[in-house]
Amino acid sequence: MAIFELEPMKHHVLICNGGTCMRHEGEEVTQAIRDEIRKQNAEAYIHTTRTRCNGRCHDAAVVIVYPQGDWYGQMTPDSGTQLVQKLVTGEKLEPHLFYECTGQSSSE
Repeated sequence: MAIFELEPMKHHVLICNGGTCMRHEGEEVTQAIRDEIRKQNAEAYIHTTRTRCNGRCHDAAVVIVYPQGDWYGQMTPDSGTQLVQKLVTGEKLEPHLFYECTGQSSSE
């Protein structure tokens, strides 16, 4: 998904495509997220980027959403689809959220 206009972007979704995440359905998560963005007609305000390892292999597959700074772990294709649906409605995917930019772990 090429992006030419940054102004309307509300969410930048970074999808880990490092080795461990790829062994934990990283490619399938990537495709599910991108497919749901298209299905929701959200290409104008949700952008995705594949990344290399984010250093959270024990949380594979990892997805990070900015500008919120929310880190999601143990993502599956289904939870990737749900994440996009939540972003569209302004919500968070609580069961998979393990870190928020507040500096607090969601488990604390």
